[in-house]
Amino acid sequence: MTRFKLNLLTAALMAGGLSVASTAMAQQAEDQTEASETPQENLEIIEVKGFSTSLIQSLNQKRFSDTVTEQLSADDLGGLPDVSMADALTRLPGISAVRTGGQAAEINIRGLSGDFVFSTLNGREQVSTSGSRSIEFDQYPSELISSAAVYKSPKASLIEGGVAGTVQLQTASPLSMQEEQKFSMNMRGMYNDRASEIPDGEEFGHRISFSYQTKLLDDTLGVALGFARLYQPSSAVQFIGFASATERELDNADSAPCVTGQSDPNCEWVSEGFEMQHKGGEETRNGYMAVVEWAPTDNFKLKADGFLSKFDSEAFARGFRIKFDGARANITNPVLLDDYMVGGNLSYANGSFIRAELVNDDNRDYDQVASYGINADWQMTDNLSVNIDISQSRAESDFRNGLLWSLVAEDANAATAVFDTNISMSYLLHGLDLPDVAFNQADKFTDINYVMASKYGIYPYQNEDKLNAWRMDFTYALDNDYIASISWGIRQSERTYSNDRSVFEYGSDSSFLRGQPPLKLTADMVEVVDFEGEFAYFPSYLKIDLDKALNAWFPGGIPQPVQTWGPGNPGVINGPGAGSDYSWTMTESGEVYEDVTSAYVMVNLDMMLGKLPVTGNVGVRRVDTEQASTTLQQVTMDIVDPDTLEVLDVRGDPTLGAQYITDNAGLVNDWYRPDVLVDKYTNYLPSLNLNFKLSDNQQLRFAAAKVMGRAPINRLFANANINVEEVKSSLNPDTGAIESEKSVATITGNSTNSPYLRPFLATQYDISYEHYFEETDGAFVAALFYKNIDSFVEEQALANYDFAGNGFNVPSEVKSYVYDEDGELVLDGDGAPLYVVLPTENGTYKVAVNNAKGGYIRGLELAYTQIYDFLPAPFNGLGISASYSFTETEITRTIGGGVYTDKLPGLSENVATLTVFWERDGFETRLSSRYRDAFVSTQVGVNEQTVNYDAELVMDFQASYDINENLGMVFQVNNLTDAPTKSYFGDKALTGTIQYFGRQFFLGATYTF
Repeated sequence: MTRFKLNLLTAALMAGGLSVASTAMAQQAEDQTEASETPQENLEIIEVKGFSTSLIQSLNQKRFSDTVTEQLSADDLGGLPDVSMADALTRLPGISAVRTGGQAAEINIRGLSGDFVFSTLNGREQVSTSGSRSIEFDQYPSELISSAAVYKSPKASLIEGGVAGTVQLQTASPLSMQEEQKFSMNMRGMYNDRASEIPDGEEFGHRISFSYQTKLLDDTLGVALGFARLYQPSSAVQFIGFASATERELDNADSAPCVTGQSDPNCEWVSEGFEMQHKGGEETRNGYMAVVEWAPTDNFKLKADGFLSKFDSEAFARGFRIKFDGARANITNPVLLDDYMVGGNLSYANGSFIRAELVNDDNRDYDQVASYGINADWQMTDNLSVNIDISQSRAESDFRNGLLWSLVAEDANAATAVFDTNISMSYLLHGLDLPDVAFNQADKFTDINYVMASKYGIYPYQNEDKLNAWRMDFTYALDNDYIASISWGIRQSERTYSNDRSVFEYGSDSSFLRGQPPLKLTADMVEVVDFEGEFAYFPSYLKIDLDKALNAWFPGGIPQPVQTWGPGNPGVINGPGAGSDYSWTMTESGEVYEDVTSAYVMVNLDMMLGKLPVTGNVGVRRVDTEQASTTLQQVTMDIVDPDTLEVLDVRGDPTLGAQYITDNAGLVNDWYRPDVLVDKYTNYLPSLNLNFKLSDNQQLRFAAAKVMGRAPINRLFANANINVEEVKSSLNPDTGAIESEKSVATITGNSTNSPYLRPFLATQYDISYEHYFEETDGAFVAALFYKNIDSFVEEQALANYDFAGNGFNVPSEVKSYVYDEDGELVLDGDGAPLYVVLPTENGTYKVAVNNAKGGYIRGLELAYTQIYDFLPAPFNGLGISASYSFTETEITRTIGGGVYTDKLPGLSENVATLTVFWERDGFETRLSSRYRDAFVSTQVGVNEQTVNYDAELVMDFQASYDINENLGMVFQVNNLTDAPTKSYFGDKALTGTIQYFGRQFFLGATYTF
């Protein structure tokens, strides 16, 4: 073990991984000589070997930071043991993760969700493939990241955007390493112990990484190259309950009748249904990193770096989706919890759409993120330095959500398929344990004499997000007893986000359409699948070979999705006048533009307050934002008969800007005008950070700041729309009767996105005490924080919204066109399309608003790290790193549709981590655990739904052995106890998700020189 004594400025710069020009070093050396007798010179940087290295490096960086931060450091590229940076960051105090598919993907900081977290790579803002502000950390291989910092209190020079905090990721700096060159290789095989339960599940995967760093030309040129590959199976077995969506009188015990549609307390809530599924697939991530640094002189350095990550996922979901149709199905023996139905018997009633859908979904997601930049750092004079940075961040996502659904027929061999209405089922929820389920059709679920493919659909999302930015930062050093330097700078960024939607649909998930008939399955297309383990009592189902089924269903070629108005859209002037309305693919496609100019000035403090050394900074940042969105605005006029005043038609009004807009299918619509909506605003963000050096090993920090965070970029897109449900009808060739999918068409609306959404704003305060141990290595840190959130962007779902009463032009009835068994429109005696008239009903209208219902978030954080090198051998290699945070808030959020929560999304009151490790003679082993109690987030059911996630404890284990100085072996187990994800709707008795992912085992080798 070696200890170095450095003054405060040198220590801070080294801890931050920064290089120092020789002129500055010379001045610093003079200062050190003049003050060599002061206590400040006894500050220590600790250097040790093994896993402890990263912990102590992190403490050093935290110790000498000028703000309240948490630090994460790797001993070398590839030194972090975690699969992604999300896993790595959850080891820090106050930081937790939301698991997706068993992997940590989104992080929460101090009780705020990922939408409030701002992230940078090498100091540059990063865009995301998800369309949100939060980057998807699983796209950043930990093997290519050398360090990370979480700024919990900002300073004026930091890019704005982090209400919860700012995460800074750093790749390598080859000129900063002590060696002339470094090479590192990491190879690990992977095994998932639940994959064998998944049909076509892949059990084995691998992780491979290489990195090389070198210094050339007398240490004036540095080069770093890195590659990391992850191939892993994704496996899960799950039960997902759906939110309560229907009000109905069930107990007949209320003093007044149930009035549906008004959240009447005399009504009971019925769930939409549930899912029982196997999920599996393969995930492949290839990451690339390159850095070139050139320092031809001691006062100038030029750095170019690039990062590229390609993440491809091919996933499937197979099993059942059970739909109750609680408004119309027969319900007997309901089991009620307060006003919620948690069990009972359900059966078919005339006109209802209760059903068991056999699901064979196929989802493919191809994502890519890239970041490139050039940075010039010039010490112009002894006092003045300038830093110039130019960068681009780009993200692309191509997500294809494909589904193949099947229903049970009376006889799949009949000439005309008839939906089997002999349906009865029962269920009983058991809270966070699996429910009881029973189906009278269970034997038919695996019989191709009954099961027929009824619907195929594909719904792609194609997103692209690109940000170009430049910035200039200046620092002028002063020679006085109070101000060390003054910093100022300017930054400008231009961001463009685009979203493209398209669709292809055939058939129905609730009935058999004669115009789009179901597919008769054959034995070579299917395989019977049984559930296993805890889920073994669930009914078996048919796994369908998607390619074989589609080739048989569409022998002329599988149709591809298109962006289209749809032939049934009333604004189309060259269509058949009947068919599906897919105008949402047009109105939900477009672009968002965001231009930001920011400038700051910051005074860096270094003074004595009596005998107490004080450092820190005070500054202000001005942010000018212009955000805009493309949109299609409906501008119509009535064509009126001048004699009778009868409305003959509705067409686009050219005086209001209506244009002929042609879709990808050649359909022309004249109801809309293209427009761009623009909003501008300015924010001022003051900040203060003070560090009081109480003694050589103790310090007190205080910070205060105004912070902001913009709404997710995809929420700024102006895609407000009203949708009238399309109901298809068919002609029964045997009886001649017209049969409709539903007896009523539901009107829904959505205006949750808007370019006029303003940022989240908050005022925050931090105070922390840090004690660094003298006789051993480690520290104890205690912190208090308080955030006053001024406002939120809140989404509200207004059930049974009165669209007509609120000024929307919606119909009271719609035409349901009739198709024959060949998919052709049936014509009446006059040669016009035959239709039936169905009434409409009000559905849900979703809106987003900037509300003023903010409030406080406050909490306590404790962190303790110690290496017990004072113990006798062999216990002197023992160490502990632990943290605990408590967070509370007065903010409440309400979700409609019968689901209510009083918790802020992402907030767990208690979050704790514990890592126990031991090192001796090249052998290392550690056991890590991460705990968070209940929190609110979203899950995907039929649609995205907000749920309460239950508390979870996730444990990981790792052991490694260095065979020699270059070669080592490693064994690792993630999710050691196969901890599931469990969620519920407000009350634990209302089951949300029960999902098991399995354990991941890694075995491999590392090689370095």
